[in-house]
Amino acid sequence: MDAEEPARPDVVAQPQPDGSASPRPALLGRPPWTLMYHSVDSGPQDPYLLTVSPQRFAAQLAWLHRNGLRGVSMRELVRAYEQRTTDGLVGLTFDDGYADFPRRVLPALRAHGFTATLYVVAGRMGGHNVWDADAPRKPLVTIEQVRQLADAGVEIGSHGLSHRRMTGLGEEELATEARRSREVLESVVQRPVTGFCYPYGAVDAAAERAVAAAGYDYGAGIRHQSTTSRWALPRCYVGERDGGLRLRAKRLRHALRGWSA
Repeated sequence: MDAEEPARPDVVAQPQPDGSASPRPALLGRPPWTLMYHSVDSGPQDPYLLTVSPQRFAAQLAWLHRNGLRGVSMRELVRAYEQRTTDGLVGLTFDDGYADFPRRVLPALRAHGFTATLYVVAGRMGGHNVWDADAPRKPLVTIEQVRQLADAGVEIGSHGLSHRRMTGLGEEELATEARRSREVLESVVQRPVTGFCYPYGAVDAAAERAVAAAGYDYGAGIRHQSTTSRWALPRCYVGERDGGLRLRAKRLRHALRGWSA
């Protein structure tokens, strides 16, 4: 699909804070379809509709497989995006770093030969989702679990240091959330951490510059924008209500309006 799309000159690499051109290649064409998950678990639904049951999740992965799609990490997807070879790939991302990932998600991914990216709140490992005031308390992955997941081939990305909304922060605060979280995670996984995911999907030009300056290869947002930077790639929310028909509709919507708001 993507290889057949004409290149769009307004889809360009993000400039560096000093005004120089980014050394990373521009990402041309429609951004590839990427799914955004949070928690996969049993029990009552949270008010933010961020939890998908294991049964529904298994059915969603089976639907992707039946439709000729292979779930991959954002790291792999971005590499394919650079080379215009994303046909047949779909990004699978999981925000917040919930402890149900190794127990519920990883076995289901392996059953289909899929991979994924887990975005971890670097300063909250082993804690709980304290930022969701009205949601059920859920444990987050521990330092040891993060290390084991990285060793198992899961891409570990940063979700900030403390799950702060990046928009509106000052330059120093942005640098702390972006740069320090990367340092913490790299000390755990003992390998480069090259992906950043904006908490709440909140991203503006200043946040993009901070993420680029911190050395990340890409940034994951939520919304489609009129232009697409590699530091604000759009993703598609997936929830408990999304069966095959809704997934098909979301995939079609992405194909029709891949770069529009």
